[in-house]
Amino acid sequence: MNPPDAWTLLREFTDARIALGRSGASLPTREVLNFGLAHAQARDAIHQPFDSESLARQLQALGLKTLEAHSAATDRHVYLNRPDLGRQLSEQSRAELTASRTSPHDLLLVIGDGLSSHAVHRQSVGLITALLPYLQTLGLSLGPVVLAHQSRVALGDDIGETLNSKAVAILIGERPGLSSPDSLGVYLTWKPARKRLESERNCISNIRPEGLQFEAAAFKLAWLLEQAFLRRLTGVKLKDESDNPALHDRVKPRIALPR
Repeated sequence: MNPPDAWTLLREFTDARIALGRSGASLPTREVLNFGLAHAQARDAIHQPFDSESLARQLQALGLKTLEAHSAATDRHVYLNRPDLGRQLSEQSRAELTASRTSPHDLLLVIGDGLSSHAVHRQSVGLITALLPYLQTLGLSLGPVVLAHQSRVALGDDIGETLNSKAVAILIGERPGLSSPDSLGVYLTWKPARKRLESERNCISNIRPEGLQFEAAAFKLAWLLEQAFLRRLTGVKLKDESDNPALHDRVKPRIALPR
């Protein structure tokens, strides 16, 4: 009788591919098939069409107004081969958003398909639902939610600048992994502008039920938002200390946020 494999127990705590076993010099057939399935799911997540109409209905049920925007990437093939075009608005969308400017607002939420529409469909509305009570507590006004097609992270800054937002948070599908094709990321920028650097954004990643859950992600984003409005910055100069128990009440502002 073979002794128990200590690695097998660890499989209960991670989706990582460990303790796969072997058949001779190769992987067992089951694991080869599982790998092929995971790879196919990752490819499907990248190419799944962005169903913005369904998201718009769900957001409107929460009492939120929505707008649509498209990057300069005309289709998925162009998007995957020209990342630069996914970072900027198409001229038509820029004109439409400029014409739709409403009253000034503190925060703009952008939902972008990114590299996994599947992640956006599964996670974005749940995260926004968890975030809304924090925005009320912080007293931050919210602009219309922009649903962005063929989007890269920097597209949020372009949209935020066009709509004259004080801060923008883009919820975007992350690059699918072989165990996580549905992971959502959030990138927060203070005073968004097209010339913003990657280092001027804060990121919250791996938002999904098996990773960072909605309530925890909403708390982190609310903490960063409060600090961004107090300090007038985001990025490497704004460290995420939301896990510090001594600061857990900081999302309940004791002073009025400066305007």
